[in-house]
Amino acid sequence: MRYFSALMLALSLGSGPLLAQNWSVNEVQYQRGTLDAPSFAGGGQASTHILTFQHASGWEYGDNFFFVDHLDDDKLDGFNDRDWYGEWYSNFSLGKITGNTVGAGPIKDVGIILGFNRAADAKVLKYLPGVRFSWDLPGFAFLNSDLTAYIDDSAGVEEGGAPTESNSWMLDINWAYPFSVGEQDFSIQGHMEYIASRENQFGEPVSHWILAQPQIRWDMGKALFDVKGRLFAGVEIQYWQNKLGDDNTDEKAIQLLVVARL
Repeated sequence: MRYFSALMLALSLGSGPLLAQNWSVNEVQYQRGTLDAPSFAGGGQASTHILTFQHASGWEYGDNFFFVDHLDDDKLDGFNDRDWYGEWYSNFSLGKITGNTVGAGPIKDVGIILGFNRAADAKVLKYLPGVRFSWDLPGFAFLNSDLTAYIDDSAGVEEGGAPTESNSWMLDINWAYPFSVGEQDFSIQGHMEYIASRENQFGEPVSHWILAQPQIRWDMGKALFDVKGRLFAGVEIQYWQNKLGDDNTDEKAIQLLVVARL
């Protein structure tokens, strides 16, 4: 299992002209807000800085998405102290692979998705194989629903990490909806996920969670510098019920957001 992520990376990147990218978008995002620590990490709140590199691209048979966060807060408690967290997802479009329409009605395509999540300090590693349904709804740049397994391959307490967990499943909705008000351009984009409950290696319950992270973006570059689609400002609203599986922590936060598209 530990070699699954490397195999998936090789498959998704590929080599040569056959797997060349059709499009690519890279962003650097900065967020600042007051976030909660779960009770097992001491609880309380701290002003938190998050610097993110995010990439999305399409190729002949699908698309890729990944991000890497660097998190740091003003509270030295072992939680979000210069920590790293990242996720990668590769979607293999059945429509593109077969050359036929796969889907019906508002579903325009079906894909096989392979993902992994990695947390550095907690030494957490999750694999997320599953299926993606791509929706064709008016106004959306994209709208996907992903149903995946949530398979644990973490190091565990013995290696100085968080406790390992039993396997579970995830449903994630991700979208982008651009719109304009007068001459100003905006978008509402982000994702919302549900991860089902599980148990840790000590037999203790780990609660399900619901995490929603919609961003409201204003095209600041167009408004101020007449450069469209390169510099954005706005907010990210974070709602996290049972944060990190802790049923004592429900987070509601608004974070300042600045985005540079490279």
